[in-house]
Amino acid sequence: MAEKERKRVALVASKGTLDMAYALLIIASTAASMGWEVGIFFTFYGFDIVNKRKVHRLKVASLANPAAPLPVPNILGVIPGMTAVATWMMRRMMKKQNMPTVPELLDLCRKWGVRLFACSTTMGMMSIKDEDLVEGTECAGAAAFLEYASKAQVTLFI
Repeated sequence: MAEKERKRVALVASKGTLDMAYALLIIASTAASMGWEVGIFFTFYGFDIVNKRKVHRLKVASLANPAAPLPVPNILGVIPGMTAVATWMMRRMMKKQNMPTVPELLDLCRKWGVRLFACSTTMGMMSIKDEDLVEGTECAGAAAFLEYASKAQVTLFI
């Protein structure tokens, strides 16, 4: 009997905000827990999620974010400190729901074998070094990721 082929999901992370990191890593960890093969391609600002210096300081903006739990009129969103308030509120909300932190979710993904691809072009453009990345992140070009994604049943751009 032929072995059942594992489903594969290919995710692209181009934004490094707290809310986008949660969406990305919840999908990745859920798919991995279901036995799916998962790969995430980090590019542009998505690199903050796998940057050792930045992953603990991801933020969420209140400006132009009408879907926030406590919507803030845009005019108030430009007041200094509003991003910090929105970030604090989101972290508190996630803690109340017993959600892991972003670094904890990232660790969980790595333990379940989620492949973390760092876009080599973005690394060069933003002067990001290998030592800036969390353990287990592999440098890859777009062609390598496209080869990976070409065999995926699900591909999402987050």
